[in-house]
Amino acid sequence: MTEFPRCDRSPTWAALQTHFQQAGRTFDVRQAFATEPDRFASWSVQAPEVFADLSKNRIDARALELLLALASDVKLEAQREALFNGDPINATEGRAVLHTALRAPAGLAPFSHEVQAALDHMLVFADAVRDHATSGITDVVHIGIGGSDLGPAMVVQALQSYVPAGLTLHFVSNVDGHDLAPVLRDLDPATTQFVIASKTFTTQETLANARAAKAWFLQQGGTDVARHFAATTSNAKAAAEFGIDTTFGFWDWVGGRYSLWSVIGLPIAIAVGSANFRALLAGAHAMDQHFRTAPHARNLPVLLGLLDVWYRNFHGFTSRSVAPYHQGLRRLPAYLQQLEMESNGKGVDREGLPLSYGTSPVVWGEAGTNGQHAYFQMLHQGTDVIPVEFIAVKSPNYGDHVGGALLDNLKDQHVKLLANCLAQSQALMQGKTAQAARTESAPTASKELDPDVLARHRSFPGNRPSTTLVLDALTPSALGALIALYEHRVFVSGAVWNINSFDQWGVELGKALCNGLLPRMSSGDVDGLDGSTAGLLAKLRA
Repeated sequence: MTEFPRCDRSPTWAALQTHFQQAGRTFDVRQAFATEPDRFASWSVQAPEVFADLSKNRIDARALELLLALASDVKLEAQREALFNGDPINATEGRAVLHTALRAPAGLAPFSHEVQAALDHMLVFADAVRDHATSGITDVVHIGIGGSDLGPAMVVQALQSYVPAGLTLHFVSNVDGHDLAPVLRDLDPATTQFVIASKTFTTQETLANARAAKAWFLQQGGTDVARHFAATTSNAKAAAEFGIDTTFGFWDWVGGRYSLWSVIGLPIAIAVGSANFRALLAGAHAMDQHFRTAPHARNLPVLLGLLDVWYRNFHGFTSRSVAPYHQGLRRLPAYLQQLEMESNGKGVDREGLPLSYGTSPVVWGEAGTNGQHAYFQMLHQGTDVIPVEFIAVKSPNYGDHVGGALLDNLKDQHVKLLANCLAQSQALMQGKTAQAARTESAPTASKELDPDVLARHRSFPGNRPSTTLVLDALTPSALGALIALYEHRVFVSGAVWNINSFDQWGVELGKALCNGLLPRMSSGDVDGLDGSTAGLLAKLRA
């Protein structure tokens, strides 16, 4: 099934284990800075739109040398070319994986004619809806789930400053009616556009919400379902039966968590306009080219992917926290959870054989500075070492409606935001000794507590690793590059682990069992169920 070797069968894997035992386990970033005056420069990389400081990570030149050799052993270059060439690297489903083709300029990728035609068709519709004077649309309700929701919702939120006044985008994904009902409460059917996103037009949660939205639309006196409902789907027949005439199709080589670049990005295009949507694609394409052509030692997706392997399989770190210091990126951690954990949360290799090593870490996080007042306590003083990824945006963009004294105040707040970002990564690395804490005043501390005991409570171990990514501004092109960076990073670690990063069989079992339980929720039949499920079903029906 695969021509690519497993990482743990390479002699380099054993060499990495030896190096970790001899030097990696006790590596101290603070000492590294003391002995490497140019560490920041040598461990920083400028990629398209994204600058990365890797210098605060627990890694040395020898570890990187071995990781790069490991990438060569597993034929990372060949695996990367197979991705870009459209080979069926999703072997369990017999599909190519060509999200890179969706953002390539005309003529530079497989299926270019079809991609450009679909893009042009979608953007014409998006601009027409966005033109309120002509369309009369003030609200767009996007209904999808998983990859059909997380990517578009994250991007629209990140690019809010590009959304025109008078247009509001709403995203509904949860089959729980408490998601849809508040959205519909204040809408006018005459000025609302619904977009239903489902490749097969059979997704249970999406269709349930779509049917409820249609019922509301008709109940509120809405007319012309065909005008107010559109669909991004390859099942035009099912959409037509629903009452939708306007559909935008895509291909089986577009995976859900990689689909925001396709017609699934329709709500993004409506929100920011066709020119900015094309800029989003261009930024991603620039990162594609960097990933495909830059030497591995200066290739940011490669370096981040290999660092993930170093941390997961040698240091034994099982999670990574993402802390974007920009409110617009507050949904990025949720988006990355699907991108990484659905892609690389696998327990067998491409041959279906059990793995002897860990794969995807848990990815989680919150926007700064909110996270500082919540879970950062654990990052600084907890018993687990958790690498942190900071994302800083140099220049803010609050939109054209902000000016004068308000703008001055917000710019001052942005300086405070960036200072907090730098301070947190500095604190994680430097820590604080009990001796240093003993010399400081602590106004809120109990006066009855022994000073030495208090000092131990107020000490920080330090040497906690972090990466900082910097964008000059959160523009469509910069966001496109950032997302593509994460996509390729996930590909790199999955390629090293010799897993199929592009299927998701793990989500299927629960879906199948749900379909079997649905009729039992009405009938109460518990025959053949395990005791817990039978008891819970009865409890919920009582």
